[in-house]
Amino acid sequence: MSATSANNFPKLHNAMWPGLVGKKSMGGAEPDFSLDTMLDLTAKAEVNGVKFDGVDLFLNNPHIDINISDDGIKKLAGKIQKKGLAVGSVVAPVWFFGNAMGDDAKRAGWLDCVRKSVVIAQKLRKLGVRPHGVVRIDTAAGVTDWEKDPKGNTKTIAKTFKEAAKIAKDHGERLAAEGEICWGGMHSWKYMVDLLEQVGEPKTVGFQADMAHTLLYTLGYNAPEHRIVPKDFHWQPEQFHIAMKKMTKALRPWTFDFHVAQNDATVKGSGSHDKTGRHCLATDPNGKLNIPRDAGYWMRDDTGKVTKKFKHICWDGCMFPNDVMMKPETWNNILASMIQVRENHGWRA
Repeated sequence: MSATSANNFPKLHNAMWPGLVGKKSMGGAEPDFSLDTMLDLTAKAEVNGVKFDGVDLFLNNPHIDINISDDGIKKLAGKIQKKGLAVGSVVAPVWFFGNAMGDDAKRAGWLDCVRKSVVIAQKLRKLGVRPHGVVRIDTAAGVTDWEKDPKGNTKTIAKTFKEAAKIAKDHGERLAAEGEICWGGMHSWKYMVDLLEQVGEPKTVGFQADMAHTLLYTLGYNAPEHRIVPKDFHWQPEQFHIAMKKMTKALRPWTFDFHVAQNDATVKGSGSHDKTGRHCLATDPNGKLNIPRDAGYWMRDDTGKVTKKFKHICWDGCMFPNDVMMKPETWNNILASMIQVRENHGWRA
């Protein structure tokens, strides 16, 4: 943290899962990036003396085995601390184990994955390497399957999430459901709010806002009935502002975790994350977001006051080409955007 910076909160984190999501281990064409490589790239990034404060983790091989031992967790914590980094939120790889709206066996597999993820998160916290953060979940169910019985499926998902809430509370953790258009029951801002209200655990089960994914909520991808901007929308600033205010007013009260990202308003992907929102480089000329400005829709309340809800924010840049990920300037540009977000909407403590 630079002494000349006005704000030191929220802490700035980098996501580790871009080393796997869309890569070979998850159905993509390019080789995976090891956790060590992702940690190195993160630790080496620096802008005017400011560095990343931490990382958010993906609890899946080849990065981290969901069945990792206590000794393995200690080694993991030590490895991250040696890089001068902390741990924030962790992603439960639920889609490999079941789904939240399936039969009893699929729901049990999903819940077991959440249980293991919550335990790992708790142990990292007790080791002192994880001062804040949540456990990220989703329904692991497709939109098409959900549409076969919207009311019944949402009711089942809410029941599953409520059971997961008990697991989280027993371990002093919170769960955040990521608003991504590829997950059934969470694929629009209204469906997301409805689900969270049915779960009814506002202190334990909330929302994870990702700037790239939530932008697509306003456009009604996979849920045109909940499109906010007009059909002839051409990124007029006033219409964009109205849409973002409406969406964030509904979701912000539920939001536990926040991802800074860029998006060009296209639906792309690779591997197991096909047909979802595309993350773009922070400097992408086709990006539709003004990152330092638009983060404020999530980090400030309706009156414009900084909420201080997020002790850390995380950059999510899934599915960048490997040659781009290996360039130091990629991570320096990302860090520069994160610093701007903190200066605009953060605080000093």
